[in-house]
Amino acid sequence: MKAFFVQIKCELGKAYDVATAIVDAELASEVYSTAGDYDLLVKIYLDRDDDIGRFINEKVHAIPGIKDTYTIITFRAF
Repeated sequence: MKAFFVQIKCELGKAYDVATAIVDAELASEVYSTAGDYDLLVKIYLDRDDDIGRFINEKVHAIPGIKDTYTIITFRAF
């Protein structure tokens, strides 16, 4: 499994709806609300052979209320 993080900027007033949709769809292992430029930080695990870009495009971007995303790909946990 490989881990990566997605920062999500939501439409105004939609952060809780987006977070709930991500949890309900079981897309992520962890979802955090954050302060700053982005509203949510989401930790996702995929199989090594899965395409992160396709997953973000088809699963995450399909959730209503998401305005922008920033994906952080990880290489190794210490």
